[in-house]
Amino acid sequence: MAAPKIPTTQFLADEFLICGGSILFDRIPPPSPAFDPATQLKVCLLRHTVRNEWLLPKGRKDRGEAVEHTAARETYEETGYPCALLPVTMATHAPQPGSQSKDHIEAVPACVEPFMMTLRTVAERNVKLIWWFVTIRTGALHTGTQTAVESYESEFVEAGEAMTRATFQSDRTVIARAVELVRSTYYEGGVSIPCITDVDS
Repeated sequence: MAAPKIPTTQFLADEFLICGGSILFDRIPPPSPAFDPATQLKVCLLRHTVRNEWLLPKGRKDRGEAVEHTAARETYEETGYPCALLPVTMATHAPQPGSQSKDHIEAVPACVEPFMMTLRTVAERNVKLIWWFVTIRTGALHTGTQTAVESYESEFVEAGEAMTRATFQSDRTVIARAVELVRSTYYEGGVSIPCITDVDS
């Protein structure tokens, strides 16, 4: 029996948990010569009111749910803000539908694939995979969206501050990458800023 050519680890369904989360942007300001992503882009952080930790919205994928829907749903439930996936230009291994080409990395415009994956080892044979997406607020704050076991306060803060306020370095890394993708897409890539018509409803 031959061993795999590439190092391989396999997990049973009861040994892994799939989660979706997002970096939620308040809005994408119009380009200007003095644009500074650290101060002009705002992202949403959650303060856990019991542990006093600043976190990113994320949660478990339901059975039969697409992980991008998980990310948007969990972001809405935990922050109280309706949101939508925000397309960005990014490099990804994900192929174009129907592609027969060999696996390669490609820069894709208007991409809504996960831009990062976090692998957390909870215990031996117990891992959590978190797929991160970029989202944008599409409406006003709703109350009563959290589950009975959740205790969060949400706040939009300047991106630079978010990268220092987030409790965990892993979250700071996710924020930094999302901010860079938005900056390079909408302020250097010549892409039109999406029109969110119901943002103040």
